[in-house]
Amino acid sequence: MAVYEALGKRMNLNQITLPVTDMTDAVDFYLRMGFMQIVDTPHYARFESQVGEATFSLQLETEIFSNGATLYFEIDDVDSKVRELQLLGFEFEQLPTDHSYLWREAVIHDPSGNRIKLYHAGENRLHPPWRVERTYQRGINASREGLSKAPTNLTSVNTGD
Repeated sequence: MAVYEALGKRMNLNQITLPVTDMTDAVDFYLRMGFMQIVDTPHYARFESQVGEATFSLQLETEIFSNGATLYFEIDDVDSKVRELQLLGFEFEQLPTDHSYLWREAVIHDPSGNRIKLYHAGENRLHPPWRVERTYQRGINASREGLSKAPTNLTSVNTGD
């Protein structure tokens, strides 16, 4: 029960990142399924769900990987939640870190090794400065604006204690 209380009801599962070996084929597949692409870079794409505000993303992997996903739980105050969980004995792979894609994240693994990110992105999750603006014509994507706004060097800065 202590773990449930520590996680609280304010955590919102809203994004999963999937590894892919061919970004072009993967993006095409999800666009054809009807998802709206909101971020488009050669190594990363993000889609908005058709209902609600959940998103999922694709991350290009250049090395062999086993299929897996990263679960994202959005929290207003990542640092406080990490300290709270550390007091309960949880160990983090990465303490709260500010990233160039404007999210603050901490990384932990579940007992099976699944990667979980506790993060805060605010408006930057659905509306990053490099958001892909698209026009649609009878359900077909007609433009690819916004690509030049995406960050070219994704870096991290650990500002945690």
